[in-house]
Amino acid sequence: MTMVALQMQGINRLLERRGAWLKGDPPNEGLARERQQLTRGISAHYPTFENVRDAVLRAADAALRNLGDFDQNFTAVERQLLDLMQQSRVVQQTPKGLYVPCDSESRRYISGGWLEELAWLAALEAGAEEALFGQNLGWSVKGYSGENEIDVIAMWHQTLCLISCKALRSELDMQDRKHRHRLMDAVHEADNLIDHFGNLGDQVAVLVTTDLFDEIKGAPRYSALMGKAAVLDVNIIALEDLDWLHLVRILQNLKQDAASQRKIA
Repeated sequence: MTMVALQMQGINRLLERRGAWLKGDPPNEGLARERQQLTRGISAHYPTFENVRDAVLRAADAALRNLGDFDQNFTAVERQLLDLMQQSRVVQQTPKGLYVPCDSESRRYISGGWLEELAWLAALEAGAEEALFGQNLGWSVKGYSGENEIDVIAMWHQTLCLISCKALRSELDMQDRKHRHRLMDAVHEADNLIDHFGNLGDQVAVLVTTDLFDEIKGAPRYSALMGKAAVLDVNIIALEDLDWLHLVRILQNLKQDAASQRKIA
């Protein structure tokens, strides 16, 4: 039996007690491991990656719509990240010299899939017994059935950690209602996941690429969001937490919290 099959058995056992099950095949874990250097590079330099990502996706859209010439101007730092993206076979150059995604899977990765892979890799590094990313869950409750997608599911101490990943703009403009609403919706979405699929000791987190803490003032940039998350017991992991070692420590703390709650129970 393959490692993936064993993982699906373990996580599935916990889900089945809650009227849910894994659906479909998980994404390519081997590919995620192969490009983990790029994934960690993006997390360490996300504001730089934003500019590269936007230019690459705009060029792809322009080529698709046959909109004519399109200029791509990159700084030296952006080109270093772009070179790593090429080495990882995520972007390629067109005959006109434009950088575009290699394929639809690469576009998914560039658009936000990398964040799921980052959380998955960090969960494994933090000691998760099992972990999956980009997974669909089927469920059935009182004669009703449905399906949800969960970005990352990790299992430790016979508890689950559900992580919702949101690759959003790094800079928070409090005047931008759409951005604020997307952040708040992410917290409510995570709370719904844990309400639906969670159990005693389970953890839920939102991993978001927005800078939510003002280091100069020593205060959250969006107090209402952090307060809502605290009330709902949703852990917020933001841009300033994307450093690899810091992210792993945060997930290790969630693992310890899960173990503590099981002991109390």
